[in-house]
Amino acid sequence: MGEGNKLHKQENYDSQKNHNKEKNLVLYNDEVNDFNYVIESLIEVCEHDNVQAEQCTYLAHYHGKCDVKKGSYQELKVMKDGLIERGLQAEIY
Repeated sequence: MGEGNKLHKQENYDSQKNHNKEKNLVLYNDEVNDFNYVIESLIEVCEHDNVQAEQCTYLAHYHGKCDVKKGSYQELKVMKDGLIERGLQAEIY
């Protein structure tokens, strides 16, 4: 096997390994949406209970961001897209 093939396989392995690692869904504070809307969104999209949604909302508001969920990239991508569709700011790390 040539060096190019080994390098390509290693890059694919590294990419897949990072993709399968547990990730964080991060919600960012904004000055647009009110607390109740964000709480309701976290309950509907991320399946939080009321207390968890309230805590995440307050943390995002007062600290600028909050890790709202951990999981695989594939799981979190659906939730991130749902939050963004509702006008919230979210990213996966």
